[in-house]
Amino acid sequence: MSLLNLLLLLFLVSSVQPLCHPDERSALLQFKESFVINNSASSTPEAHAKTESWKLERESADCCSWDGVECDNSTGHVIGLDLRSSYLYGSIDSRSSLFHLVHLQWLNLADNVFKNSRIPSEIRNLSRLTSLDLSYSNFSGQIPSEILQLTELELLDLSGNSLKLRKPGLRSLLENLTNLQGLYLTDVRISSSLPSLQFLSLQSNPDLTGYLPDIQSNHPLLELSLANTSFFGQLPESFGNFKSLELLDINYCHFSGKVPYSLGNLTELTYLDLSFNSFSGPIPPSLANLTQLVYLSLNTNNFDRGTLSWLGTQINLTYLDLTNTSLSGNIPSSLQNLTQLTNLYLWANKLDGQIPPWIGNLTKLTEIKLQENNLSGPVPESIFKLENLELLYLHTNRLNGILMLDSFLELKNLSKLQLSGNNLSLLNSVSINATSPKFKLLGLASCNLSEFPHFLRSQDELEFLELSDNGVHGQIPKWFWSVGKETLQQLNLGFNFLTGFEELPVVLPWTHLEVFNLESNMIQGSLPHPPPSIISYSFSNNSLSGEISPMLCNLSFLMALDLSNNNFTGILPRCLFSQSDSLKVVSLRNNQFTGAIPSTYMKSCGLRMMDLSQNQLQGRIPRSLAHCTKLEVLILGNNLINDTFPTWLGTLPKLKVLSLRANGLHGVIGKPRAKSEFSKLQVIDLSDDSLRGKLPSGYFNIWIAMEVANTNGLSPHMNSNTSFDDGELSWYDYYKYVLILANKGRDLSYENVPDSISAIDLSSNQFQGEIPEAIGNLKQIRMLNLSNNNLTGHIPSALGEISDLESLDLSRNKLSGKIPLQLVNLNFLASFNVSYNNLEGQILQGAQFNTFNNDSYEGNSRLCGPPLSEECGNAEVLQPPPPLAPKEDDEGIESVFKFNWKIVMTGYGAGLVIGMSYGYNFTLRKDGLFMKVFRKWLVSNNWNSSNWQGSLRSAWKKVSWNY
Repeated sequence: MSLLNLLLLLFLVSSVQPLCHPDERSALLQFKESFVINNSASSTPEAHAKTESWKLERESADCCSWDGVECDNSTGHVIGLDLRSSYLYGSIDSRSSLFHLVHLQWLNLADNVFKNSRIPSEIRNLSRLTSLDLSYSNFSGQIPSEILQLTELELLDLSGNSLKLRKPGLRSLLENLTNLQGLYLTDVRISSSLPSLQFLSLQSNPDLTGYLPDIQSNHPLLELSLANTSFFGQLPESFGNFKSLELLDINYCHFSGKVPYSLGNLTELTYLDLSFNSFSGPIPPSLANLTQLVYLSLNTNNFDRGTLSWLGTQINLTYLDLTNTSLSGNIPSSLQNLTQLTNLYLWANKLDGQIPPWIGNLTKLTEIKLQENNLSGPVPESIFKLENLELLYLHTNRLNGILMLDSFLELKNLSKLQLSGNNLSLLNSVSINATSPKFKLLGLASCNLSEFPHFLRSQDELEFLELSDNGVHGQIPKWFWSVGKETLQQLNLGFNFLTGFEELPVVLPWTHLEVFNLESNMIQGSLPHPPPSIISYSFSNNSLSGEISPMLCNLSFLMALDLSNNNFTGILPRCLFSQSDSLKVVSLRNNQFTGAIPSTYMKSCGLRMMDLSQNQLQGRIPRSLAHCTKLEVLILGNNLINDTFPTWLGTLPKLKVLSLRANGLHGVIGKPRAKSEFSKLQVIDLSDDSLRGKLPSGYFNIWIAMEVANTNGLSPHMNSNTSFDDGELSWYDYYKYVLILANKGRDLSYENVPDSISAIDLSSNQFQGEIPEAIGNLKQIRMLNLSNNNLTGHIPSALGEISDLESLDLSRNKLSGKIPLQLVNLNFLASFNVSYNNLEGQILQGAQFNTFNNDSYEGNSRLCGPPLSEECGNAEVLQPPPPLAPKEDDEGIESVFKFNWKIVMTGYGAGLVIGMSYGYNFTLRKDGLFMKVFRKWLVSNNWNSSNWQGSLRSAWKKVSWNY
């Protein structure tokens, strides 16, 4: 035999799929014959009789090809059997041929009827099983001890049967099946399974899942910890039978439903932690019975809005954490009974009123967190009596009054102080030589400071310093470089009146600095060079000039760079984006950069947002941007780019915002190459370019993100991967970016466009032909601008199907015919312009159309009716279709919106913009347009005055301590 033939023979032998073993095929057929097919034996919609394909016919003699059977590719042994929902009806006993399949690794018999069979002890033969699912299959009796021999099991589901867990009990099950990751015992009676067990801890097993069963009688269990596991479902009411329980810790699980009232029966509890679950309903008042509690945490659940009336009897409490539990009302006086408290956490709730003076009587307090509530009034003097206080967080409330910094400095143990985001005025009367505690965290934003506090000179252990939104003016003094020189990680000096640096080192001296924010000051000169540790660097809205140093390219940890609204010049360093595997956010908007956009985006590109708009950049859009598959926002408008429409950007799977306005884009947009192109696109602005041809109807058919409502609500576009947490300090960045869109004839600036907004602006190009009916598919767009083109034909009636449309501009085209009657259904239309076309007939009346003035219709000589002076003669009055029924939550929104609008105006003056708000042009709007434009958006997202106030404080980039 030649070598070639030998190799061919070996190839053929090795490539043949082995047939199943005859003995295993026979065992499967015997197993099949022991049951009948009964269509009522399975309940799931996907149920079908899998064993009907099990035949000895020639074409199906290989059992490895049978439905529900999986074989090992190399040995041919049956290793998997999936007969769930197979209509099997009959009994299983110890003689079943199933137990001859000794190579089985997973077995699923769920959702069949085995007629109250007991699980045979021969289950031990299947010792290689890693997954066993017998759920909801009408088994009964005691779970056999032989199941303990299946030591390879990773998943065991015996739910929904009439089984008992006695001998073996739950303890034996868990001690022997040490590889278990998923355990499901729903409806299994384990009432006799814990006769003497007192301590059960399964914590820190995140892959361990299961339900908690009913407990039928009292048990001596003392401690139960399931913390950081994946147990889920409801806590059974019978949990109250653990009357000896002293410790219950189920934090960071997946429990839901109401906390059972019977939990109040556990009167021996000293430690109760239900935090970070999904519990709902009210906090049960029966918790007042738990008078022995020392530790109580209900942090971060979905409880109904409630009060703290049940607190006060737990006089032994030292640790109380009710963070983010929907608490409302005043801090109740009953808390003053808790004189042993060391840790009091009530933050991220809806508490109002004043901080009570009696808080000073809780003299053992070391940590107080009351931030992110609606607390008002002064900080009580009694708080300065808490000599043991180490941490005090009062930020993001409505506290007011004058405070002396000296008072806080008398608390010698205080190391973390957060007062930002209130209406406080801090008086800096401390002498330079005064001693003060060593702070790690200082949050003094919005505290009406006019200079750097003197005591900062001695702060050499600071890790976090926030002095933003004050009135600090002049130069940053040279002594400031020594503040936390070896420790400082986050520094925020934004929104002050700083003009420069008294003495600027070559590289900023803070060796561990990660976040530096100097935005919205009056800094002049060149850009300071940050240390290599920097992660977020913001100098936006200053007067910096000169070129960007290539040294920035060496910042290997840099995630966010914002140099927008300065006077930088020169060419962008080619190396700047070569570090883009770490770089997430870049904003160089509104400078004087020239030259080409760097084209060095590598395959590891991690960019999520890039804004290079309002510069003098030239050339083409770099094709290597296609490597940036995480890109969500790309804003290149108002440059000198000369290119065709970048269809290749359609491959970016996460792109939501694309603005290429006011450049030199030319040519025809054409048809999409694939249905998946631009699948996430919500905002596209190609206005003021030189595009021609027909409108891109092919894209209108595939922009699915504009067809279906986004469920993310108010989540900003840039909010996840631009954050980090290094254990104690964390940083998160709700990044502020700006979109300029043309609306009613002028450019308006929009900031922080929420995920619920969609917009199309193709105005001021050379598009021609008709407006395609396909545009009616884009039912989620709020703004549509096709003005100043050469469009002809009729206004499509399909526009009336875009029920969320709030701004429609078709002006300065060559459209003809009548205004479609269907447009009157656009109940949220606040801006409408069809001026300078060839339209005819009567202007629509009713609903929003009664609010538009002459400007919306001028330049159409054949239009008639109000608001135009041209009457329609004896023409039949158009009867609009009946208006859509208003939603219940629309009632009263106008008054709420006006109130909130005042807040936005005030916030803008202070440099804060929230949501999608008009920028520098909004002060020119006196016709109430903005009052209408986004009223539906406000209603649909349940906005009220408290929402606005909380969001105004968080609209700009934030830096925070990890609470």
